[in-house]
Amino acid sequence: MVRRGPTLARQAALEVLDGIRSGELAGEDGLLPSEAALSHRLGVSRATLREALSQLEHSGMIVRRHGIGTFVSRGQPLMDSGLEQLESLETLARRTGVDSHMGQCDIEERVATRAEADALGLASPVRVLAVERVMLSGDRPVAYLVDVVPTDLLDPQLLRESFDGSVLDLLLERGDPPLQHSHTELCAEAASPELARAMRLQPGDPLLRLTAQLYTTDGLIVDYSVSHFGPGHFRFHVIRRVSQLAPLASDREADAGGRELVAVSP
Repeated sequence: MVRRGPTLARQAALEVLDGIRSGELAGEDGLLPSEAALSHRLGVSRATLREALSQLEHSGMIVRRHGIGTFVSRGQPLMDSGLEQLESLETLARRTGVDSHMGQCDIEERVATRAEADALGLASPVRVLAVERVMLSGDRPVAYLVDVVPTDLLDPQLLRESFDGSVLDLLLERGDPPLQHSHTELCAEAASPELARAMRLQPGDPLLRLTAQLYTTDGLIVDYSVSHFGPGHFRFHVIRRVSQLAPLASDREADAGGRELVAVSP
């Protein structure tokens, strides 16, 4: 399969974004150079530059004011949280004072794929509820969330009638089965055309992907979720403690010549 590189307009958009982040392009008031100056600086036509600026405006990075100029956006509402405690996106938004609500939501009852069955720890595919939805802050998509749950744990009709965005909150409110922890993996991922369309981004834009398996106190996996978070809206951090274990080959003593000898245990 032939992979196409980014278009010239996309390359220009990324260069403008790099200039904004480095502080080289915008003045103290956030004003960017004129289109003529930018097109000359980047070595692209005015038409290419306008398309690049349209992409940045669409993603909320800049604001264009007719007759005045183009300004760097003052920033998006930021959800800032540690990952040590498991909580839903809705809970995080409320705790950080960010408006968040569910946009388009698709609930499908179907047979799990082989990968989904493996992630749920099931020997054979079973019927599941696949819940896919877009989460919005204001009118801007900030996350795309997918949960896959066996149908014997959630009533599909109840989910369609009262669901407000969080499978985790639904399970916690019900209290059955009792939940204990989540095994979570994080990685960076380029937006696919489908994700880019749902989140109003450009294909290839960076996303943070969070994949999780939700465990009960009995060690059963009751939810497999894949979440994609848009750039500029989230900041996650982890508190890591210094290991108290002595490093290997840490017993050191000096010989008569003052040289350091290392004693390694077998």
